[in-house]
Amino acid sequence: MSRNPVAPGHAVQAHINLNSLRYNLDQVRQRAPKSRVLAVIKANAYGHGLIRVANALEGADAFAVARLEEAAQLRSAGIQKPIVLLEGVQDVQSLAMASSLSCQIVVHSEYQLDLLCLSPELKTPALKTPVDVWLKLDTGMHRLGLSPDSFPHVWQSLKENSAVAENIRLMTHLACADELNHPATNKQLALFREITNGIDAERSIANSAAILSWPDAYSEPNQAWVRPGVMLYGVSPFAGKTADEQGLKPVMTLSSSLIGVNLCKKGDAIGYGGIWECPEDMPVGIVAIGYGDGYPRHVDEGTPVLLNGKRVPIVGRVSMDMITVDLRNQPSAQVGDPVILWGEGLPVEEVAQHAGTIAYELLCQVTSRVAFVDSKIED
Repeated sequence: MSRNPVAPGHAVQAHINLNSLRYNLDQVRQRAPKSRVLAVIKANAYGHGLIRVANALEGADAFAVARLEEAAQLRSAGIQKPIVLLEGVQDVQSLAMASSLSCQIVVHSEYQLDLLCLSPELKTPALKTPVDVWLKLDTGMHRLGLSPDSFPHVWQSLKENSAVAENIRLMTHLACADELNHPATNKQLALFREITNGIDAERSIANSAAILSWPDAYSEPNQAWVRPGVMLYGVSPFAGKTADEQGLKPVMTLSSSLIGVNLCKKGDAIGYGGIWECPEDMPVGIVAIGYGDGYPRHVDEGTPVLLNGKRVPIVGRVSMDMITVDLRNQPSAQVGDPVILWGEGLPVEEVAQHAGTIAYELLCQVTSRVAFVDSKIED
């Protein structure tokens, strides 16, 4: 990266590599070639930008979002692909809006069945055409989903409901697929097979972790859909592993630049609270990024950033707009030199580990004052 990488007026940029995004989708296709892809783009596409990601992932078969307002944004932007509401709908008004947006809804509770069984005079303005439904079974996550006891009744009720389209799909969510030897995953898979045995319907089980490491979650013929989320954005779902180890490419590179270089004396205290003191006379750099941009405040001492492509450690506390870095291994660094906080050359998973969190959180908390810059899509 050349000097002065950021645009005037924007100290921090999130570079979104749309080619990497498409590459990661291809990796999903290669691992699950017989499955259709329900690309999960909730939470502003994991912080990458809902509309840009939807436009770039034209090769996906459908999109999944958590909430109705996300679906409305997609439709307003002209996105016509099928959209699945993972949280379903919660009242008559949201059911009507979901129908008007041609959304498919997840039914995970009996109260949602009740919404679809309203009297005709209430149902008519809400549903001009039957809605497509994904029926969710709780196999052990114990978050959203019907219990195994109530599942058969709700399935039968939906089949008999004129407000529901004929092609009802089945799904569940794996709680521990990101732990490769956890016994819960096989138990969940077995329970799902047991409860849905004999039902002629398409199924969806595999999230990113399962696509990468649990082929039993998508290899059976009726498991027609996989649901990649974080792997699309070039992030490993497994603790202690990086995207590169999973054959994925990072999509977001968060960057800034040096805005100051101070020649500090031995014993000088750096930043708020003076929690770090210079062990010798040394140069200290100031980088224009902080928790006001979404960089995690609680990273530990020594968290790396890339300055001119080489690692230097953070010293002192992260503040709202700035961090300070130890320049002893780059004594010639100058104002304007480029800094990468995570992305190409520095895995976001590593930074998340230093912050005591997961990469998902870091990506989602990038704030609105960061400028997003898209790469050109290569044919």
